[in-house]
Amino acid sequence: MRQARQPRPLSLPLPPSVSAPAPLAVLLALLALGALLPVRAALRAQDTAVVIRGGWLFDGTAEARVRNHGIVVLDGTFMAVDDSAPDLDLSGARVVTLADDETILPGFFDLHAHYNVQLMGRPRTEEFVVQPTVYLANGVTSTFPAGEYDPVGMMRLRERIDRGEQAGPRMYDSGPYFGQARPGWDSAAIDRDSLFAEVDYWAEHGARGFKAKVIDPEHLRWLIERAHLHGLTVTGHLGSGYRDVVNPRDAVLMGIDRVEHFIGGDAFPAGRSAYASLARMTPSTPGYREEVALFRRHHVTFDATITAYGYFAPHRDSLFDYWVDERKLFTPEVEAWLRTHDRPSYPSFDSIYRAKCALLSAYYHGGGRLGVGTDHPSWGEFLPGFGYHRELEAYVRCGVPPAATLRAATIGGARGLDVADKLGSIEVGKYADLVVVEGNPLEDIRVTRKLRLVMKAGKIYDPQALLAGVVGRLGPPPYRHPAPR
Repeated sequence: MRQARQPRPLSLPLPPSVSAPAPLAVLLALLALGALLPVRAALRAQDTAVVIRGGWLFDGTAEARVRNHGIVVLDGTFMAVDDSAPDLDLSGARVVTLADDETILPGFFDLHAHYNVQLMGRPRTEEFVVQPTVYLANGVTSTFPAGEYDPVGMMRLRERIDRGEQAGPRMYDSGPYFGQARPGWDSAAIDRDSLFAEVDYWAEHGARGFKAKVIDPEHLRWLIERAHLHGLTVTGHLGSGYRDVVNPRDAVLMGIDRVEHFIGGDAFPAGRSAYASLARMTPSTPGYREEVALFRRHHVTFDATITAYGYFAPHRDSLFDYWVDERKLFTPEVEAWLRTHDRPSYPSFDSIYRAKCALLSAYYHGGGRLGVGTDHPSWGEFLPGFGYHRELEAYVRCGVPPAATLRAATIGGARGLDVADKLGSIEVGKYADLVVVEGNPLEDIRVTRKLRLVMKAGKIYDPQALLAGVVGRLGPPPYRHPAPR
């Protein structure tokens, strides 16, 4: 038996554990004792209380929006929704009054939120300054990076955000890729013990889930087993079984939690690559509907990443028009380079982009679970934080109703990461992540682009101010880490 290979040691202390917002145990205990006056005094003393009044509320669980009669946030937690805490003295709270045409939504989840860029012909690497700001400014309050090229740098970014030194979303670190997508991955040298040791290492260093990409069945089975021991989820960019790359059907039967891009099954014969099958697939392809039913039975979340293929397709449609010129966030050197270089494109992605739309609609109408992810490493033309809203519009264009699309973006994402008990909807006791948009996204999903404010863990951010702070800052490495604020 091979000797177990330990993960490469890192010259870092174990990162401090990041505690979630306190559950207000003291307040609840006082309420249980009927000590109302001390409770009121305690609440008045808080400087973290926020009351949001007016506008409309889509809480992430319903089909429709309703009038907002009052949301109370205290210490980063939803204390009351729909004016359900009449006994609380809120005289010291910050009050936010919304216009009649504004809508409150839960914060968005990006289940495939790459932070890496490939600029001016340089190697692909993570970016730690602009990307987290852009995600948050677009209402994406939680991200799963879905495989990291620099997991140590991403861990440090998460720590800075959690300490309040830098603005950014909640980060559910994924650690390095598991599979041939990771540089240096040697399947023959990785046995069960060594893979277990690596999963243990990254779980102890704060990883909140793992991503398999181009992986063989044995290694995926071990990854799922060990990740689940730590209570962590696994997702995968899988294949057709061609050249021993796992078919999503087999991954579902192994217990995988989420699947990216395509759902496989008998519609993906093992004799050709997944992309070759996907380009010619329709909902009537034999085996497709059976695979949708399999995903549904096993409660597996599917992340379609429709627009990821559209960015690289030779012929783009109007979905990829700018409403904000994202290029202004890059340095002038990147903008100048881009003007003299052709964007990357792949001819097969036109047909894949079109095929995925009909397949997504059939998946939704077949009762499958949905999340939302962007999967767009930037090369200087677009940024995935803005791209999140293109993905929402793509879902609706493909036949997923706006309410279902918004649920996929919120509570669907939380379920996919196994954090729906804390996030994903606006309910009493959950962490206070929300966005306010101008208009009714149930009538026009594009109004999610018109953000008035973003709240993460009870703290309010101005989207325009966030973006103004990073104009012209995204360039090729080396990057400068932001100074603590």
